[in-house]
Amino acid sequence: MRLLIMGPQGVGKGTQAALLATHYDIPAISTGDIFRYNIKNKTPLGLEALSYTDKGELVPDTLTNTIVKDRLAMDDTANGWILDGYPRNAAQVEALDAMLADLGQSLDAVVALEAGRDVLLERMAKRAKEQGRSDDTPEAIAKRLETYEKETAPLLDIYKDRGLLITVDGVGDVDAISQTIIEKLDANVKAS
Repeated sequence: MRLLIMGPQGVGKGTQAALLATHYDIPAISTGDIFRYNIKNKTPLGLEALSYTDKGELVPDTLTNTIVKDRLAMDDTANGWILDGYPRNAAQVEALDAMLADLGQSLDAVVALEAGRDVLLERMAKRAKEQGRSDDTPEAIAKRLETYEKETAPLLDIYKDRGLLITVDGVGDVDAISQTIIEKLDANVKAS
């Protein structure tokens, strides 16, 4: 199973990616986690990424594409993977298409989680408090949500046109949301 999990920040992508990864026994790959690891360990990549995230900006495509391509080529992805937080714009969709072609792979599905802006803001404020994340200031959160609406949300139409999009309400019981995703994924994959 090779899939993308998409949606605005705070919708629960990371939580659902982890549950799906366990269910399908494939790695969940979060570009955000990769960057946070590098930032925490003050690697050159981390310091470069920090210069963007501290201002509420997204890390440039060139940096992100390189990390994703290297990660998808690792041995543990042979049976599939879940990408969380990528692609986030049209250029990255093209980059991902090229990566998959190089690897002889294709996407099985794109899961889009949805929630209202008020729910997202509440969740991210709680996450910032619990995890002490410097990139979850109210200003940075608002900027990331605006960027998502402008650059990433339109990508859902691309995947809908390809017949890969599965939309799920991201509000409610975490396990019930996960079960809904699994049922829709399994039905979608059987149908194709």
